[in-house]
Amino acid sequence: MHQRVALIAGVTGLVGRELVKALLLHLKPEWEAIYGVARHQESEAPAYQFVHCDLLDREDTLRKLSPLAGKVTHLFWITWASQSPLDTTECCHLNRAMLSNALDALLQSSSSLSHVALQTGTNHYVSLRVAGSECDYYYYDENSPRVVVDGGEEAHNFYYALEDLVRERLGRSRIGWSVHRPGLLLGASTRSHFNFVGSLCVYGSICRHLGMPFKFYGERRCWEEPYMDASDARLVVDQLIWWAKASSSSSQSQGQAFNAINGTVFTWREIWPALTSTFRGDTTMSGFSEELTYAEAMGDKGGVWEEVVKKYGLRATRMEELANWVFLDTVFRFPVNMLVNGEKACRMGFTTVHGVDTADSILYWVDRMREENLVPCFD
Repeated sequence: MHQRVALIAGVTGLVGRELVKALLLHLKPEWEAIYGVARHQESEAPAYQFVHCDLLDREDTLRKLSPLAGKVTHLFWITWASQSPLDTTECCHLNRAMLSNALDALLQSSSSLSHVALQTGTNHYVSLRVAGSECDYYYYDENSPRVVVDGGEEAHNFYYALEDLVRERLGRSRIGWSVHRPGLLLGASTRSHFNFVGSLCVYGSICRHLGMPFKFYGERRCWEEPYMDASDARLVVDQLIWWAKASSSSSQSQGQAFNAINGTVFTWREIWPALTSTFRGDTTMSGFSEELTYAEAMGDKGGVWEEVVKKYGLRATRMEELANWVFLDTVFRFPVNMLVNGEKACRMGFTTVHGVDTADSILYWVDRMREENLVPCFD
């Protein structure tokens, strides 16, 4: 068997950063080499082999990745094209084209590829654009059906486009593939479009700087009831690596799907006091409110964030690099339940658990962002 060589598409994102760190810890003898692909390199020189590549550019992708076809054994696909709105045909076409470009570069006569791992998400089970998309399921499992619209057609979910492409390209080959579906991702990055912890950190820092209350602006249902799962990036990474190794000796390596979640339900009402304490220093200026959205409350605070960065000597970032207020509003006003069952991976031998308590998980990543000097560490 070839020595394992990883190629991580989306290496600077929430999961990508943790995946490369985890692989580097076991570089040899378990992993011979690690290649990381992204459009922009992080400020510090990487300890892996960085490939500057725009995966939407077919010529650039073929030029940069084709020379790796005889080396790469494991492709970790944890990136996506965010130029178009979710649940649209345009989003599906862009993401399918991006993955197709990479597969065309790696699937050559000299290919060493043995496994492709797709990271998608639990949004596989619901749609924000299809009225009544919430089925009779409360806990979705990996066999729950895809979302359909009126007339019986599938919703335009780019996760489906990616899975279908991999099934078409690898379905009858020797190459295994898997799908990993995290919920609300918890991690640290300046290169993530949907950065939940980064959004909370910027919001909390601005609240502290301006003396504002740290309010949960959302729907009461989302404040009081469990409705989605969270996923610590470390747990997702452990699952990706676990199956990358296990699938090599498994007869079931083709097309396995795994939910990748922290594993316990939570409500924002339960964990909000802990978040308030870490950002505001006390729990008195906290609580629930429906009076504003985050886009309304924070959308014009770019100049305030510049003041925070300057006052505390932080790494220079624009507010938009860390915070996405529309995304935060979507999370706290989510229109359907999206709770899933994570038992399948456990039944098949996945035993690692990180950050089961979502409050602890969030606070861990807040500390990581403080260590990286991205947000203030208040006395």
